[in-house]
Amino acid sequence: MYSGAMSTPERLISATRDLLWERGYVGTSPKAIQRLAGAGQGSMYHHFSGKPALALAAIRRTADEMRGTAESVLDGPGTAYERIAAYLLRERDVLRGCPVGRLTMDPEVTADETLRAPVDETLDWLRGRLTGIVAEGTAGGGLRPGLDASATAAAVVATVQGGYVLARATGSPAAFDAAVHGLLALLAPDDHRTPEA
Repeated sequence: MYSGAMSTPERLISATRDLLWERGYVGTSPKAIQRLAGAGQGSMYHHFSGKPALALAAIRRTADEMRGTAESVLDGPGTAYERIAAYLLRERDVLRGCPVGRLTMDPEVTADETLRAPVDETLDWLRGRLTGIVAEGTAGGGLRPGLDASATAAAVVATVQGGYVLARATGSPAAFDAAVHGLLALLAPDDHRTPEA
């Protein structure tokens, strides 16, 4: 249950976000949403036309939150390498997985253009933002010279998303950590490399 200080629509969106992350679209029933949100059927349908509209609001909220978190780290201080490292090393609930990335594996979400749009837009934004940082880093000396900015940005996103999958498969965050540290060793300019890297 969520705080009574939250409005009913907020509780419904929060409940849907949590259920989508844990159960996927098919496993997120209106009754489960209502039960978790502490809201009745009438309240749910008063604020949302149905499960698809509520799921879209929840997916948008999840995507916006992911973007805000990434932006706060990527816009932080430091060189391009340090900002990418801060993004890769930031605290995450690795075993729970990425709430946006998990949606890409949900056949109901990927089959619905409207539900998929916020996921696509967020991942496109992230690749674009990272492309700019990599280009800045290769031009200004903060990253290993000669990197293809777009391909490297895609590799950063793939490492994070693949790291989540590996961690969940093994039941240990060690697989995620190994992927991240391996990528950082590949990206590091000579002055950031450790002797064993």
